[in-house]
Amino acid sequence: MNAVPAAFEHPHDAAQFKRVQRAGIELYQAHIVRYAFDPHTHEAFGLGAIDSGVERFRYRGGDHLAPPQSLVLMNPDVLHTGRAETAQGWRYRMIYIDAQVLAAVSGERGWWFADPVGHDAATARRVSALLAAMWRSDDALAIDGALLELVDAIRPHARGARPPAARTAAPDAALDRALALMHDRLGDALTLEALAAEAGLSPFHFLRRFKARHDATPHQMLMALRLFRAKERLAAGIAPAEVAAEVGLVDQAHLTRRFARMYGVTPARYQQQLGTRPARRAA
Repeated sequence: MNAVPAAFEHPHDAAQFKRVQRAGIELYQAHIVRYAFDPHTHEAFGLGAIDSGVERFRYRGGDHLAPPQSLVLMNPDVLHTGRAETAQGWRYRMIYIDAQVLAAVSGERGWWFADPVGHDAATARRVSALLAAMWRSDDALAIDGALLELVDAIRPHARGARPPAARTAAPDAALDRALALMHDRLGDALTLEALAAEAGLSPFHFLRRFKARHDATPHQMLMALRLFRAKERLAAGIAPAEVAAEVGLVDQAHLTRRFARMYGVTPARYQQQLGTRPARRAA
């Protein structure tokens, strides 16, 4: 029996993913009233618009509010949460686009967003309309055209590169070694001591330093990385039970519970939405 039902507990909560013909792009639309998303990452730019309601989310150590007709502008590899700030929840549309795809579409490298919320109602309405058109269309050429229009609309909110403060604060070779170990050993039961040893720090010095840099504990980061890897493997059509074992989760029920808490849908529903659900084996 699955730990999480196929639908949200609240009847108005709903989330859907959709693939388009171009690799490195995923569309998402949702209306969330009661649900609260665990810290998670998409390892891609998360660009979109709030259609109604207000979202509260934690991002880079701060709490942010995204009101109606505002832009959501998230950089890759940043853990974030999400919950409704208003009683009616919030309704929004997003596109998750890999950095190399964004560079190819825009013709520019090094895009970076200083603020995760853009207060630009006209552009937010335009972005929402373009995302809705991409969702409805089955015409690859039309989708690519809408994608270019969307990128052009958002361009004024992007920096050419990370702000200088972010560049100087980000490098930390010790923590980067520990993060690389997480990526390399997602299926292993890592300990604080093992991660700290990789960083060359005492365990609790490492823990404090990691939390200060990432606004997350090593366990939260490891779980987010595991679930993102699981998302990639599910999108490739791998069976959830096999994926759970690959990324170091206890079993399929554990994967189902954690995946739904981070992305708002169960693994089975995610595969169903993308059309990658594995075929049942004959008895």
